[in-house]
Amino acid sequence: MQSAIFAPVITLIGWTLVMWLWMYATRIPAMKRAGIDVANLTGGTGSDLKKVIPAKQQWPADNYNHLLEQPVLFYAVAIVLALMEQGDNLNATIAWAYVGLRIAHSLVQVTTNRVIVRFALFSLATIVLMMLTVHAAMAYWGS
Repeated sequence: MQSAIFAPVITLIGWTLVMWLWMYATRIPAMKRAGIDVANLTGGTGSDLKKVIPAKQQWPADNYNHLLEQPVLFYAVAIVLALMEQGDNLNATIAWAYVGLRIAHSLVQVTTNRVIVRFALFSLATIVLMMLTVHAAMAYWGS
């Protein structure tokens, strides 16, 4: 099955993996600077690191976690739309808007981390996700 909506889905998954790399490229050096012996570290969680490493070095990890939260709904609705053969044209364009907003959110969070800007981007992305969900419901229930 080919559906245009798969391209933004794959792109957002790829972006999430880029943020995973960014997280470790930032976090491991910060842990070393904090005197944490990464090679012999056992136990602990990411939240434990918030007490030890500077906040700016934690921002990529926070964003990686955010990319594993709401985007799960995006993946589900995109797959549903594709399965119903509704993943092209307008819905694919809306999906690209969602991906663009999430990437912009990531870049803000890992650089300046201005909360009002992040909130605006997150809110816009949520509205876009609502649009996809409404389109899926309309297609399913025949409106």
